[in-house]
Amino acid sequence: MLYYFIDFLQQYFDIPGSGLFKYISFRSAMAFIFSLSFALLVGKKIIRFLQRQQIGEEIRNLGLEGQMQKKGTPTMGGIIILASILLPVLLFADLANIYIIIMILATVWLGIVGFADDYIKVFKKNKEGLSGRFKILGQVSLGLFVGLTMWLSPSIVVREPAPKTKAPTQVETVVASEYNGAEPVKVLKSEKTTKTTIPFFKNNEFDYSMLNPFKGEWSDIITWLIFVVVVILIITAVSNGANLTDGLDGLATGVSAVMATTLGVFAYLSGNVIYAEYLNIMYIPQSGELVVFMSAFIGAAVGFLWYNSYPAQVFMGDTGSLTIGGIIAVFAIVVRKELLIPILCGIFLVENLSVVIQVSYFKYTKKKYGEGRRIFLMSPLHHHYQKKGYPEPKIVTRFWIVAILLAVITVVTLKIR
Repeated sequence: MLYYFIDFLQQYFDIPGSGLFKYISFRSAMAFIFSLSFALLVGKKIIRFLQRQQIGEEIRNLGLEGQMQKKGTPTMGGIIILASILLPVLLFADLANIYIIIMILATVWLGIVGFADDYIKVFKKNKEGLSGRFKILGQVSLGLFVGLTMWLSPSIVVREPAPKTKAPTQVETVVASEYNGAEPVKVLKSEKTTKTTIPFFKNNEFDYSMLNPFKGEWSDIITWLIFVVVVILIITAVSNGANLTDGLDGLATGVSAVMATTLGVFAYLSGNVIYAEYLNIMYIPQSGELVVFMSAFIGAAVGFLWYNSYPAQVFMGDTGSLTIGGIIAVFAIVVRKELLIPILCGIFLVENLSVVIQVSYFKYTKKKYGEGRRIFLMSPLHHHYQKKGYPEPKIVTRFWIVAILLAVITVVTLKIR
């Protein structure tokens, strides 16, 4: 909203300095500062409100060191994250941008699903929370929305750098306003495509049409349906992965901030025609605006970490964990980097796999030997290390270090082919 107000003032009153709002870099910085400040200043008041309402975490005794001391710590702190993201985005982002619209709706939708789960746990005193099938339904419906929007919206297109060849190629010149006045660059015509970035391959691209065995009149539709199914699976997996990772003070918050920073870099590079051509990656018109959104997300995560670091004054609950996982998944999909998720979101992936492996092996051994056996001392994986006697802050810090390493590897894949 402030974006349009400043634009109005510039057009009609030519106020000095108002032109700064045309720059994504400036608005991203403002979004980060506002988000971080809001989380720090308002977060404390929200925590006190949660304490007065006695919205505390119910803790099951699992035999983990320091676990019972967390009983009664306010939960549903994800409200702080959601507010700290949405307010600066509404102020500083271009709300007509299709990618910003997708991210706002994704944030609100999963926030509602997570809030419903926390509400049932806290106020209805039902430890199971929202039924698993309703959680999955919420994630699937979001996946449908994102996939179908990317399919049907005429605003979501991709342009690729023109090949360096003497053969005639149909190209268009990108106008200067799309990249802040640099020299025009020749790129291919805008294309509605299911292409995405794939690491370690020479051409650095994968087209979902390769998964389609059918040819003919319905081939394009089937390809897009395959894409929609993949989107649903990714959003569900990453959202649940973030939910499982949220088991130690500051763990999910810290690794999410690292992942978000990496995705923000990808959005900036993909949304800038000069950098896209230099790196020989897809240029995605309008996607640069996503940097404003991700800056707000990073500010919200860092601000929340102020209160969520060990020993936590507040837990994010499913209101936060489901939402941050969904945001990371949707963001990666819209900037065509979803196939990098196994590397970038390696922490979420391993946490997910540790639960799947533990449960599967337990059921298998119980059926075969009459007694269930375990591979890990406890799952998700971070609890395994707790059982081994590692202090909670050490586990969290080391997971952060691994997340940073994976983020660097993810960025490097742009050049390693």
